[in-house]
Amino acid sequence: MANIKSQIKRNRQNDKHRLRNRVYRGEARIAVRNARTTIEEGVPESKTALLGAISALDKAAEQGVIHKNNAARRKSRLMKAFAKMEPVKVEAEPVPVEPVLEAKPARKKISLRTLSPKGKAAVKKVEEPKAEAAAEPKAEPKKKAATKKPVTKKAETTSSPKGKKPAAKKTETKKPVAKKTTTKTSSPKGKKPTATK
Repeated sequence: MANIKSQIKRNRQNDKHRLRNRVYRGEARIAVRNARTTIEEGVPESKTALLGAISALDKAAEQGVIHKNNAARRKSRLMKAFAKMEPVKVEAEPVPVEPVLEAKPARKKISLRTLSPKGKAAVKKVEEPKAEAAAEPKAEPKKKAATKKPVTKKAETTSSPKGKKPAAKKTETKKPVAKKTTTKTSSPKGKKPTATK
């Protein structure tokens, strides 16, 4: 047992600090353990556990219970493990979908007996425009009838070298034309081969 006053005081302080440090160190240790188990299992709550562990490690480093590099190393390892984590695929049973009937919201009827005179006037003002709006039917916009016009070719003009007026060609509908076949026959030199239809 120390008999020097300063050493006695130092022992008292060490005991206080040990008990205080124990709390921060224990919280960090438990939070890291929980985060590791949830990450290994691939539970969806692992992110919240990871954030809790990081917070506990930061608090412990801030109080001087563990070194800041120690906290950084442990946080880094947790983050790497979380990044590699494969979440467990939970197959949900298909739930039969029931048709939902949309119900119209029920309007509350206001009795004029329970309202004050100001309230009665307000209700009457609100009801009047509705009656006018219902009386006037909405006019539908007129739709233009889509009529297809026959496609005609523009008149083609040809320029004549002698100064004559250009002749306009008339547009005609195309009709199927029978093919012409030509046969060559031996004929004297002056005659042309005859064409047959």
